[in-house]
Amino acid sequence: MQGKLNVLLIDDEPIVGKRLQPALSKVGCDVEIFTDPLAAVARLNEKTFDIVVADIRMEQLDGIEILERVIAKSPRTKVIMITGYATLEMAREAQAKGAFDFIAKPFTPGDLREVIAKAADSLGIKGIREEAQPRGTQP
Repeated sequence: MQGKLNVLLIDDEPIVGKRLQPALSKVGCDVEIFTDPLAAVARLNEKTFDIVVADIRMEQLDGIEILERVIAKSPRTKVIMITGYATLEMAREAQAKGAFDFIAKPFTPGDLREVIAKAADSLGIKGIREEAQPRGTQP
């Protein structure tokens, strides 16, 4: 991998971060996990990340608001939206507001790595795709 990818993942379900952090770290990503969206926003104000992965439906602050804040602060950052309540309308709204991609739950860590590899390519960071395992091979 030519560059280190800084990823911030926000999901109020702790199991999501617990499963995804090792899968992303394995391909060389520095991953910070948050279950509290307000704490994540505080961190986003301190540090600029290459990629932000945010759940859309959360209690205190939804993923669309996080998307808007990230894009306003750092238009270069790629935001990937995840949700268990996917609708076509929601996907269109997220992409109209600048989301890089949209993934419906349930998904595998390999699915997320593929999208992150595409986002890394668009940032000029090479090597993530080659290190990611093919789809469906990760638990």
